[in-house]
Amino acid sequence: MKQKTTLSDEGIVRLYWERSESAITCTDQKYGGYCRHIARNILFNEADTEECVNDTYLDAWDSMPPHKPTVLSAFLGKITRRIAIDRVRYANAEKRGGGELPLVLDELSDCVADTSDVEAMIEEREGVRLIRVFLLTLPNTERRIFLRRYWYMDSVGTIAAVFGFSESKTTSMLHRTRIKLRRFLESEGYL
Repeated sequence: MKQKTTLSDEGIVRLYWERSESAITCTDQKYGGYCRHIARNILFNEADTEECVNDTYLDAWDSMPPHKPTVLSAFLGKITRRIAIDRVRYANAEKRGGGELPLVLDELSDCVADTSDVEAMIEEREGVRLIRVFLLTLPNTERRIFLRRYWYMDSVGTIAAVFGFSESKTTSMLHRTRIKLRRFLESEGYL
């Protein structure tokens, strides 16, 4: 069993800035499971998941400095997600039927004009702002389910089990939330 680090996020970021190799060890101890969860839900392959997490640590090493993230988990999660999605795209997973990514993008196609624009929309500053505002309008459970599906890319079955709902209820909640998102984005003039 891996030992957990007692360092704060600020302490770990300081190690990166000092170019201390212990930054990687501390990052893995504190956030390795979190990064693996994100990568595994996208890649569905342990070897690819481990490579993705290692690439995340390398990207973090290369990014700090100049970046000095205040929320290290979000910084690492975003890197992991981008690397895993890039890996899926490279491997052309849609033809091979792997991962939740093709399903998630297909579901979100109801909210945006072109699924190839989903990632670009989320990365755009205005898109991020609007999605944050939208998420704050949702009840806690609905928001958590939406994030589990569209940020962590958990399967509907996993989400249903975590929340104690049936898969059909979870699917229905996600559908209604996507409709709300589309209406919200339209009302804001984003679509």
